[in-house]
Amino acid sequence: MVVVFIPFKALGHLIHNFIRELGRMGCFLAESLFWMIFPPYLIGRVIKQINFIGVKTISVIVLTGLFTGMVLALQTYYALVKFGAEMSLGPVVALSLIRELGPVISALMVTGRAGSAVTAEIGIMRITEQIDALDAMALNPYKYLIVPNLLAGIISLPLLNAIFVVVGVLGGYGVGAGLTGISSGTYFGGIRDFIQAKDVLEGLYKSLCFGLLISLISCCKGYHTGYGAEGVSKATTQAVVISSVAILICDYFLTSILVT
Repeated sequence: MVVVFIPFKALGHLIHNFIRELGRMGCFLAESLFWMIFPPYLIGRVIKQINFIGVKTISVIVLTGLFTGMVLALQTYYALVKFGAEMSLGPVVALSLIRELGPVISALMVTGRAGSAVTAEIGIMRITEQIDALDAMALNPYKYLIVPNLLAGIISLPLLNAIFVVVGVLGGYGVGAGLTGISSGTYFGGIRDFIQAKDVLEGLYKSLCFGLLISLISCCKGYHTGYGAEGVSKATTQAVVISSVAILICDYFLTSILVT
């Protein structure tokens, strides 16, 4: 009988850990938002983190966005040719980038480049007792470490997403004009006629949510990391994996809500 219940015990253990982790992140977010309201407002720290999360990720975003737009245009063109709708290449590429690919891929790139680094930085501060030293000096760790990263993530992701979309659309135009012979008037005219404000807002809402998710998970994992190099390594890996999965899950639910 004991052997029979082992799978149920393991399943219950996983569910318990998931709920406990979800609750810890919820409390972590609530406390961070609480301290975000009260002064002092560390504008310098926020700008520094915007530079780290946003500015230093631009090169990755530009390169990824360019080739994403080029591949998307190439694949889409040969699919549209079968239906005689190749003139719709511009709107299809732009709509795919604005509503879906731009927010998701840019968020995944930020997770891999900046989210992992934030987790490792805060984790190292935890194991070297620098966070305890902040407490000893009457400096609130949430105010000094967590709040700037949350604000930087929320501010940086929409801007990076905008860069990704613009570069992707230009990359798609390069393929459309250079390889398939579509004129610039047809390509950009279709984008102007078919793209609406609600499409842009959907990408904006997704970017804001993804920025909050990445910053929250990265900071929480770093703040609660285990001791030693193994603890930091495990926390960094978990932060990247959980953030990536959370982005895809959140993307589905946001799409379900926003398209209705």
